[in-house]
Amino acid sequence: MLDWKKRTGKAQAAPAAEPAAAKAPRGYWKTLLLSRAVIGVVVVYLVVAAVLGMYWSREPSLFQVQQNAQLDAQRDGRQMVAGYTTVETLKTVASTLLTKPGGYIANDRFPPGLWLDNMPNWEFGVLVQVRDMSRALRKDFARSQSQSAEDGDLAQAEPRFNFDNRSWMFPSSESEFQRGIDLLDNYEKRLSSPDQKSAFFYARADNLNNWLGDVSTRLGSLSQRLSASVGRVKLNATSKTDTVVEGQPAQLDEEYEETPWLKIDDVFYEARGQAWALSLLLRAVEVDFADVLAKKNAAVSVRQIIRELETAQEPLWSPVVLNGSGYGIFANHSLVMANYLSRANAAVLDLRQLLSQG
Repeated sequence: MLDWKKRTGKAQAAPAAEPAAAKAPRGYWKTLLLSRAVIGVVVVYLVVAAVLGMYWSREPSLFQVQQNAQLDAQRDGRQMVAGYTTVETLKTVASTLLTKPGGYIANDRFPPGLWLDNMPNWEFGVLVQVRDMSRALRKDFARSQSQSAEDGDLAQAEPRFNFDNRSWMFPSSESEFQRGIDLLDNYEKRLSSPDQKSAFFYARADNLNNWLGDVSTRLGSLSQRLSASVGRVKLNATSKTDTVVEGQPAQLDEEYEETPWLKIDDVFYEARGQAWALSLLLRAVEVDFADVLAKKNAAVSVRQIIRELETAQEPLWSPVVLNGSGYGIFANHSLVMANYLSRANAAVLDLRQLLSQG
């Protein structure tokens, strides 16, 4: 018996193939939708993190130290005494590390803080000046002489600020710094209270001169590190030979120094952080040591230092820290910063000379 196709002479059309999508199992669609959702969440997260990173990288503005101290004294019912402005300014500078947008970023383990580079170096610069001033309070400003006992709260506050600045937990850097701020507040409370005679602040020329010695060392080091952005030959003061032949110059070691390209912005923002904190602390010193500065005719020198440091805080309009040659087409932001800090350091040296005179 012949087949129906042969009998009719017509070939039966084969059934149309189903689309590949229709044959896909149901789990395929779930996986596809899930992967797209994950990609969308990641993209949104990255965009939000990038925007937050730009916002967190904005440097805090300067503030009026005397007005800030007066408002704090009025709020807590305390008296404005010698040293109050300096301690309150130190507290505010240290608190800014914790309360600025994004909080303390140097020890972050997740984006966007993990990606940021400039702000952690700025924070470290501020922290260096906080450490120096807390040490000066402990060993100089709060003691009448070298043989007198140090203040208990200040003795505990200094090591808190010298804690590891990148510790994430157990304990975190923030908790240690906050404890140091609380100890400074205890000292400030006792200092301003007429009923307690256990806290002192001695606004003397020798005490101020000791702290300025640390300031000069910091500024000098920063100037050298900033200048090394274009490379330079460094001469070591140590002679190669143990004995020096009379009538012949000593043989000195020559070493070429140049800041690595990826470290140039790190040094630059650390310098900006130190300049920011130091300008505020000097304005506080200008208030608490006003009598000493007037007697030494040194008020102008302090104001000159502050002006140079505040000028170094001008906004950086370039999206990156440029590293052009000294006389090249492009700017060199490190050399500009080094110029301001070197001039401030020269004024510090003049100020120390005035304070050391009788």
